[in-house]
Amino acid sequence: MHDALGDARTVLNVGAGAGSYESADRDVTPVEPSARMRAQRPPGLAPAIDATAERLPFPDNSFDAAMTTFSVHQWTELDAGLAELRRVTRGPIAVLTADPLLLRRFWLDEYCPEVLDAEARRYPTVEHLTAALGDHTTVHPVPIPLDCVDGFNEAYYGRPEALLDPAARLSCSAWSFVEPQAVARFTTTLGRDLADGTWDTRHGHLRTQPTFDGSLVLVVGRSR
Repeated sequence: MHDALGDARTVLNVGAGAGSYESADRDVTPVEPSARMRAQRPPGLAPAIDATAERLPFPDNSFDAAMTTFSVHQWTELDAGLAELRRVTRGPIAVLTADPLLLRRFWLDEYCPEVLDAEARRYPTVEHLTAALGDHTTVHPVPIPLDCVDGFNEAYYGRPEALLDPAARLSCSAWSFVEPQAVARFTTTLGRDLADGTWDTRHGHLRTQPTFDGSLVLVVGRSR
């Protein structure tokens, strides 16, 4: 993300949430429509503006760059939101998201395909994003580190026990679209396979694998 933003000094962060991906060395203007998420921002970060991607309250060309992380799948009108980002941004637009075609690389598909089905339905295709952002758009795979502290499912690729914790699952909204019976089956089956060593026989190498090439991609649209 830092490289994608280049030498931009003023950065718009849409769907900023608690500010996990914001850089302290840039002038970041965060936008977040959820009051709950705005309240979670730490004191050291700028307070977020209550607005949506589809209706940004800024003049044209207000920012050097724009960014959004794990947000585009929640927008009401994707194309309108991306057009708004381009309207208010002079330079690059960086979109950190998941490629729905790559979600099944993750071992979770063996235990709860329903949650990956939910994610695949919600995330826009990379082709859609690149078409909307224009001809000068590039796509970069993002390896996920073993000690990733964010709460998306693939962050636990080498720490399967964590996904048995309801709190960990709640941090990923896709689980809220899964029927309770499927979640119960998941916890029972994964818990059993961890206890008897089946998971480690299949996937134990992931416990020490430094990174995982999953569905995470950075889509960067440039004005020219």
